[in-house]
Amino acid sequence: MMSIRIADKYAHLRPFIESIPERMEHEGETIHNGRNLIKVMQTPDGLTVNVKRYHAPHFLNAIIYSTSLRTPKGQRAYEYPSILLSKGVETPEAVAYIENRVMGVLKESYFISLQCPYPNRFYEVIKMKEEECLPLAEAFARFTAHMHEEQLLHRDYSPGNILWQKDDKGEYHFSVVDINRMYFGEVTMKAGCANFARLWGSKKFFKRIADVYAKERGMNYEDCLSNIMEQRKLFWTKYSKRHNISFELDL
Repeated sequence: MMSIRIADKYAHLRPFIESIPERMEHEGETIHNGRNLIKVMQTPDGLTVNVKRYHAPHFLNAIIYSTSLRTPKGQRAYEYPSILLSKGVETPEAVAYIENRVMGVLKESYFISLQCPYPNRFYEVIKMKEEECLPLAEAFARFTAHMHEEQLLHRDYSPGNILWQKDDKGEYHFSVVDINRMYFGEVTMKAGCANFARLWGSKKFFKRIADVYAKERGMNYEDCLSNIMEQRKLFWTKYSKRHNISFELDL
């Protein structure tokens, strides 16, 4: 049985939304095809939307999601944007959520959102010149500090999940995606600084982040920087072992 939730603002798109499962097989531009499939599509009225199909969960997870012990990823992805947007944190607006169940057991699900227009992701930081990346670091530290002060913690704060753009006035704008693993509650100094661990960049880049972030949240700069570097080393050491690769961090 297929159930559909559509944001009131996009109720007129119901016929299109209902056809998403079929359209995913032969329409749209594929931007990721792995465990989950992500495509960019055009709605009949010209909106550009991002459609993410979550694979059917494995048996144990299927039971957990199906018995309400835990909210399915797609449902969280649909419900969380309104929370972030209400607190002044940019994330693509949710359009709809589709859920397919067989005899009450969760199978595939789909999350549809507006497509973020920002062209850059944080992967580019590693290639940027110092005069370019340091102002970006300052703006990003303020954005993250605001998010944490609003008791929002993105648990997958990785380069691919942070989009940004610099406008004609030289101001930076950020948007976070893949937000189904958010934590809502007080963000401590340690947790907040550790949130930068998955990012790429030089030590100067992280020093600037630590400096601005610490000032924005009334923290000690040295403690914040030390925590960032410690958590980066732990994360990337585990990552290199898990993927059997070798690289050096600028610590």
